[in-house]
Amino acid sequence: MASSSPDAPCSCDCFVSVPPASAIPAVIFAKNSDRPRDEVQEVVFVPAGTHAPGSRLQCTYIEVEQVSKTHAVILSRPSWLWGAEMGANEHGVCIGNEAVWTKEPLREGEALLGMDLLRLALERSTSAQEALHVITGLLERYGQGGSCLEDPAPFCYHNTFLLADRTEAWVLETTGRLWAAQRIQEGARNISNQLSIGTDISAQHPELQTHAQAQGWWDGQGTFDFAQVFSLTQQPVRMEAAKARFLAGRELLRQQQGGITAEVMMGILRDKESGICMDSGGFRTTASMVSVLPQDPTQPCMHFLTATPDPSRSVFKPFIFGAGVAQAPQVLSPTFGAQDPVRTLPRFQTQVDRRHILYRGHQAALGLMESDQDRGQQLRQKQLDLEQEGLKALRGLLASEWAPPFQELGSLFQAFVKRESQAYL
Repeated sequence: MASSSPDAPCSCDCFVSVPPASAIPAVIFAKNSDRPRDEVQEVVFVPAGTHAPGSRLQCTYIEVEQVSKTHAVILSRPSWLWGAEMGANEHGVCIGNEAVWTKEPLREGEALLGMDLLRLALERSTSAQEALHVITGLLERYGQGGSCLEDPAPFCYHNTFLLADRTEAWVLETTGRLWAAQRIQEGARNISNQLSIGTDISAQHPELQTHAQAQGWWDGQGTFDFAQVFSLTQQPVRMEAAKARFLAGRELLRQQQGGITAEVMMGILRDKESGICMDSGGFRTTASMVSVLPQDPTQPCMHFLTATPDPSRSVFKPFIFGAGVAQAPQVLSPTFGAQDPVRTLPRFQTQVDRRHILYRGHQAALGLMESDQDRGQQLRQKQLDLEQEGLKALRGLLASEWAPPFQELGSLFQAFVKRESQAYL
């Protein structure tokens, strides 16, 4: 039976800034992925592809019909599953997802994870709005469900999504196959493990309101408030904590209105006081991402990914889609084929070591930071210096002061990953 306890530790925070909230003419996206503290998150590049008619695609648990063409994507994902916690595609679409619990019962059995829906949308869309339609269409056809943790005890939830592109963002909140969406065309917005769309609904499932009435959750009178109608009546402790993070994140965005940059977003993701940078209850921030999506289509989008836990002691490394893009081997976890605990039934009866090269080096670096203050400070300064190089490259691109060959842009992430790995030797 699916576990539906919202008290179980699970949290994430997503942020977006759309001009004029941004300091530059760009949409800025950010996410912290908060997962079990020992779970490894890898960064995977998947090139664009074409597929034969009738092809099937194996996701984490189930197969779906493949489409004829898929777009190139960069994904930050728990290394045991197919989907992703956050990512971007070659067309400047970014998506992050979050766990949420509602009055709607969780589906029994395995279906698409929210993380599967995220990857499928990135591979199949060229705009945030199209990505929304991909997710809602797949929800209607296949549903969402299945355990979201690498553990014998099932742990399931509904999903919310923050989707962004060069011009706008969408918040998509789901409950089973039902959903509501809000369009963000200016200003800043965040989501944090709770329903946040009230009466400002830009699009919705055609049966959303009639279902709520049939369940006795809404009397059909007055303006329909999605969050009020579908949120749990008695909010558990962890959901109250999510509310506190949501309010803190909203305030951090408000304080920077009109001045939000990639560095500001990185600072928000590193904020420990609010709990946005998490380390509690067996969970922590296991990976982070910030993306800058210029409104000028001639300028490349730049995505910064850590591939390591705790953004306050990690390096945001720049990735740009270009001719020289290839997988950085240092951030790719080992694979176990048919013997992987996620593939053998019953699932997750054993554990395997999924740590990639950068993760191992980073863990050693964290240990040094905690055991040797002087050497730890030197190592942290190396991290900051490397990160500043990436931010300088971003500023140069946006100001048209740096125009490297397309091939060099594509290999940027690989170069930064290699340099960080060497710093930990």
